Amino acid sequence: PSTLDPRPSTAVEPFYASDYFDQIHAYAVQLIEKGLAFVCDLSPEDTDEYRRTAKPSPFRDRSIAENLDLFARMKAGEYPDGTRVLRAKIDVAAPNVWLRDPLLYRIRHAAHHHTGDKWCIYPMYDFAHCLSDYIEGITHSICTLEFEVHRPLYDWILESLGLPRPLPHQYEFAKLIPSHMIVSKRKLIALVNDGLVTGWDDPRLPTISGIRRRGITPEALRAFAIGVGVTKFVSVTDIALYEHAIREDLNKRALRRLAVLRPIKVVITNYPEGQTEELDATNNPEDETAGKRKVPFSREVFIDRDDFAEVPPPKYFRLKPGGEVRLKYAYIIKCDEVVKDAAGNLVELRCTADLGSKTGGPTAARKVKGTIHWVSAAHAVDAEVRLYDRLFTEAEPDADGRDYKTVLNPRSLEVITAKLEPSLKEAAPEARYQFERLGYFCLDKDGTPAKPVFNRTITLKDTWAKEAQKG
Repeated sequence: PSTLDPRPSTAVEPFYASDYFDQIHAYAVQLIEKGLAFVCDLSPEDTDEYRRTAKPSPFRDRSIAENLDLFARMKAGEYPDGTRVLRAKIDVAAPNVWLRDPLLYRIRHAAHHHTGDKWCIYPMYDFAHCLSDYIEGITHSICTLEFEVHRPLYDWILESLGLPRPLPHQYEFAKLIPSHMIVSKRKLIALVNDGLVTGWDDPRLPTISGIRRRGITPEALRAFAIGVGVTKFVSVTDIALYEHAIREDLNKRALRRLAVLRPIKVVITNYPEGQTEELDATNNPEDETAGKRKVPFSREVFIDRDDFAEVPPPKYFRLKPGGEVRLKYAYIIKCDEVVKDAAGNLVELRCTADLGSKTGGPTAARKVKGTIHWVSAAHAVDAEVRLYDRLFTEAEPDADGRDYKTVLNPRSLEVITAKLEPSLKEAAPEARYQFERLGYFCLDKDGTPAKPVFNRTITLKDTWAKEAQKG
């Protein structure tokens, strides 16, 4: 199915029930030979009515020989769709309606996406489920709560065939439903088909391919699953727990890099023109083995627009006219002049640096309250950065029958052109990065060597919690 992506990060190879159609068919023949299955000619509507009213099918007492012959002719393609089915012979009056002679096989003259035109009869889910588990050596078959009433049929099929032990056992638990998310395959299909997302691997979707493309690791998913535990109580899990697990994981593994998302130019007027320094920067303070790297520094740098305020609010410790900040790994600078164009738009900031304040310098120990990130203008790499966020604004998008499409987050994706430090030209597809002070990012498949594309996995802090406090 499109929700799966069997590439190595899942650490799982997919299996398909269609791989076992020959064996499942042989098991169906065995049930007929044991007198535990029969071919029924009732219409689908009559079958439903007979089962609902606990009325036996008039074809229930066909002989074993006749059932074997009819089932073989079903397989040979002699009958049109819907004319005959194979049903288990259990108990038409069972309190559990799933045991009222359930369907095992139906006729369907349609090509299968794995087996092609080999078959025109197909096993029903309940029949294929337990037998596929048995064939694959499954011991614990994990299902959600709606399959609890199916378990007696699961057990009946395995027991009736007299299969060698051990037999698989089905266990049920409540579905994991994170807030601000849709996990229904039907509703995800609608999002894709309506063009509300870019495809099954859209990083905003909870599909394996989408999660992988967003840069979320299997380790983060496991930590989240262990953290929320298993229960039979149906509830919505706060997505903040999921996001916390992602941040905890990426904080340990992500390489730190400098990136400016909304650049404004800073000219350091007392720094020599044409000079470039290579400064030491830490790759990951959580991992000593990650070492250091060199980042270039020059007279003109970019800083983030959010790190400058011409009229700052109280307790503002980033750059402002007449104020000082430290450029991380580099110098303390002071804003001397704000340059604007004729329309009043900010063009650049002109600053002076305390040239003794970098690491090892005579004034390196001088303290200022703000530290901001930057990128050398002469060495910056242009990149498309996709700022992904929660797909829905409401915790339960489809609560009380609401059309979940009406609560899509209009800010779930913002695409910008950012300035990155030059080492990110060599970004690896499987590597995760922390753009310092901004969040966690990964390289996307849409990029090119000339213009890479990075996806934001998650912000550095929970911005939704801050918004909730404001509201």
